[in-house]
Amino acid sequence: MPTFTALTTLTGKSQAEALGDAMETLTPEPTGVGVFEVEDGSGLWEVGGYFIEEPDLAGLALLATIHGAKHFAVSELPETDWVAHVKRELQPVEAGRFFVYGSHDADKVPADSVPLLIEAAMAFGTGHHGTTLGCLLALDHLLNEGFVGKKVADIGCGTAVLAMAAARVWDGDFIASDIDEVAVEVAIANLKANDMAGAVHCVEAAGFDHPDLAAKAPFDLIFANILKGPLVALSPDVSAHLRDGGHAILSGILNEQADEVIEVYSQNGINLVKRDVIGEWTTLLLRK
Repeated sequence: MPTFTALTTLTGKSQAEALGDAMETLTPEPTGVGVFEVEDGSGLWEVGGYFIEEPDLAGLALLATIHGAKHFAVSELPETDWVAHVKRELQPVEAGRFFVYGSHDADKVPADSVPLLIEAAMAFGTGHHGTTLGCLLALDHLLNEGFVGKKVADIGCGTAVLAMAAARVWDGDFIASDIDEVAVEVAIANLKANDMAGAVHCVEAAGFDHPDLAAKAPFDLIFANILKGPLVALSPDVSAHLRDGGHAILSGILNEQADEVIEVYSQNGINLVKRDVIGEWTTLLLRK
């Protein structure tokens, strides 16, 4: 089945977001809409949509005119086996002692590494994104400092790669949670793929809202690789579920958002130890 893209650029974040929202009202409707800043200092934003039917060209032209955007460039994409494509493009990721790879790269796993198998078809954190990579590097730093996590929680776990990394290097009690039912299923599948079935208890929960999380608290280490808004909202709960002297590794934070997150957590008794920047993303290592 052919797919189509429709791309344009315009100036200003609010204008771009408004155009992205307006695209959702088109018929046929797009299967996805993205709004991204063009990182060249131009101040331009790119707005794009994906369609499984040829989009309404007149409707796109009208939206471009209304929102002050350039004319949409509409292209038909060839049929592609995207999983095979991703397997070709995604290379293994090294984060300190951790080695994240797909089964197609099993022959590349270094003998002295901590291997974590995450298939290319699995979403929610393959290690290639700066946030996941930053969290693994922060965990590697803690290990180098001699820290031991006997009880670890991974909030918003996605693939559960972070919880699995902790369970690979420590003996203890590990729990991973996600608000998305599919993510929890993916996490369980990844544990089985890594011969770690049962090593991490996986639950569906919004934040810490699950009796199993309450029962296992306080934790030595809490991962939360989500987004700035939920991280700020969760700060009192992170503090309540973290033992004194325990650490939190937070990511999903744009660089310009980091100071606000640091301040909010400091107000809840969790203070900055280390911050790392990878691309546009910041990862924070904090201690209660």
